[in-house]
Amino acid sequence: MNAHDTQTLDAVALADAPAYADILAAAARIAPHAHATPVLTSRALDELAGCRLHFKCENLQRGGAFKFRGACNAVFSLSDEQAARGIVTQSSGNHGGAIALAARLRGARATVVAPHNTPKVKLAAIRAYGADVVFCEPAQSARDVMTAQVLADTGGVLVHPFNDPRVIAGQGTATLELMAAAPGLDAVIAPVSGGGLLSGTAIAAHGGDPAIAVYGAEPQGARDAHDSLAEGRRITGRATDTVCDGLRAELGTLTFPILRSHVREVLLVDDAQAIAAMRLIWERMKLVVEPSGAVPLAAVLAHRDLFAGRSVGLIVSGGNVDLDQAAHWFAAQAS
Repeated sequence: MNAHDTQTLDAVALADAPAYADILAAAARIAPHAHATPVLTSRALDELAGCRLHFKCENLQRGGAFKFRGACNAVFSLSDEQAARGIVTQSSGNHGGAIALAARLRGARATVVAPHNTPKVKLAAIRAYGADVVFCEPAQSARDVMTAQVLADTGGVLVHPFNDPRVIAGQGTATLELMAAAPGLDAVIAPVSGGGLLSGTAIAAHGGDPAIAVYGAEPQGARDAHDSLAEGRRITGRATDTVCDGLRAELGTLTFPILRSHVREVLLVDDAQAIAAMRLIWERMKLVVEPSGAVPLAAVLAHRDLFAGRSVGLIVSGGNVDLDQAAHWFAAQAS
């Protein structure tokens, strides 16, 4: 595909992208259901990073992750007829739990297509909220095939975990709250997997302040977003190898052009850096976060010169972590 064709496809996709007004509408829609999570600071981590850090604690969101924002906005945007058909999604964990919870609140049934290696703690949450789970292989292609099969079998309505403007708009509400609590930010950084959170973050940030710098943070073992933006084409079909189980998806046809339009750079970290940042947050802030949620801090610490002296907002995306596994990770680093 040549550059002209890519630009044409991007323009078509961007026509479906949510606007800042959609994020404001999503904030009003989900307000009765979602938590307005705190924005916390740490002098100790500021000193380590050499900048002023503002942590948007979505690990304290309902369901333990930012995903509830997008899921709630999408589910409560459905008509009664659509909701009655049931809701289908695919997820490695947090989005599945968020859809299950939002569907329960709406009085609808939900089915989640999940990779067989989804963490047990996340599967338990999905089931606890009353959703059915259908397993598949981890590859994105396998997720897509199984999701299509479940949709055909159930007649349900798809709420995609990231390639959905309603979901993107909902995710952007976290940044609205972040910027209200910490005015004058120079930069904001969020993890990137399928790109729904980072897309919503970027649209919300630039809607409030066009000059703010928006960065993504991604593990080396799942660096398709970094490479896609660097090469100017959406990279798909790669195997992933990272402990950041929430960041293993690939960019969607909608999120890719949004990120190309709004994001300055995607910063890479390795798993050891993500676990070290996770431990710092646990120890210094007394907050339970998962590796995916610690990746933004890891990226700031790995790129101190880039953020030196600046005021930086970080989206701490989630806190759903197997505590036994976390202990194993911490012990391995200490040995």
